[in-house]
Amino acid sequence: MSQNQSVTLYISAASDLMAEREALARMIADLPVTLPWRIGQSPVEADPIEAETVANADLYFVIMGADIRAPVGLELHLARRAGQSIVGFAKQGVAYTPAGQIFMKETKLTIGWRPFKTANDLSRQVQRIVVEYLLRQAVRYALTPVEVVQLQQRLTSDVPADQPNAEGAGHSAVILSRERFTPSEGVIIEE
Repeated sequence: MSQNQSVTLYISAASDLMAEREALARMIADLPVTLPWRIGQSPVEADPIEAETVANADLYFVIMGADIRAPVGLELHLARRAGQSIVGFAKQGVAYTPAGQIFMKETKLTIGWRPFKTANDLSRQVQRIVVEYLLRQAVRYALTPVEVVQLQQRLTSDVPADQPNAEGAGHSAVILSRERFTPSEGVIIEE
């Protein structure tokens, strides 16, 4: 077991869900653990899909807005082929396009779509899933007793900390922890 083992999440969501994507990335960064994270997300433009991240994600989320857009369908196919456990969320209060309606109907049996209304609502629900996962995997990730207690407190409060609006978190990212990250080469430079 490596102290530097990262947690990998993949968020499959169209570009019309940037506020939700950013809220999820900020929520992950705000969790009270010193773990390195790898957050893969659907490309916003014509960038290639991170197929390896989809296949190896510890947690895979598909977020549905009003329409199904490329490359979400392909990412979902790759996740299924890799045997991923898929957690789906469907935005409420939007008029689903005909393609979106067909997609949700065709995937209803394989994806138990969970409703969400706002980015904060989605963030709260995903936080619960991520925290429960981390607590189940506490030994794997070498969580400290303090981290376990703080995660358990997040479960009882069930509300992610309010984060300021920030842009740029809706893209794939790597979040490193100074406490656990030991560079293989070079040194970490303090501010």
